[in-house]
Amino acid sequence: MKREPVNKGRKLPGEVVTADEVSALIRVCGRGPSGVRNAALIACMFGAGLRVSEALELRPSDLDLERGTVRVQHGKGDKSRTVALDPSAQAIIERWLERRARIGLNGRHPLFATITKGERFGGTIDTSYVRRLLPRLAIRAGIDKRVHAHALRHSLASCLAFEGKSLPAITAQLGHSSTAVTDRYLRQIAPADLVEQVRDRGRLT
Repeated sequence: MKREPVNKGRKLPGEVVTADEVSALIRVCGRGPSGVRNAALIACMFGAGLRVSEALELRPSDLDLERGTVRVQHGKGDKSRTVALDPSAQAIIERWLERRARIGLNGRHPLFATITKGERFGGTIDTSYVRRLLPRLAIRAGIDKRVHAHALRHSLASCLAFEGKSLPAITAQLGHSSTAVTDRYLRQIAPADLVEQVRDRGRLT
């Protein structure tokens, strides 16, 4: 007999990963090419509030490092938008840009491309890879909560809200269809996690 999940029919509050926890995830990625790439991917999703699919579709040309922006070409509903990138996250991405050039990736390849044995070099990473990666890194980093790509978006959303950024600005950054969607989104985030995130704002080291 199939067991029903205990949370069937209930929507759980969105979890928030604190800035310190994001830093811990980045630190345990390792120093090899795939580790540097994964650290930059995490920094990008957190620092720009991107969906995992949006981050994996980025090309190097979508970055404007002088202005500190990221161009999302195909967001939800195939809509494009330009969003800000946190400076500390940008520094981590710049380290990956230097490494990817050394291993032979160029502008035709995705920003976060496949590079390991058994994969097509320079291909697009599958979202399932990220789904498996984040919980594994969380265990390695000693983080005792569910860590997934959307939690990184929750984290940025909570940061912006408690820093007093306007609802339209948060809506534009996250690529929501309306401010009403963003308002509902913020209300779903667990209040205790919001407090923890606010106290921990901003240091990706």
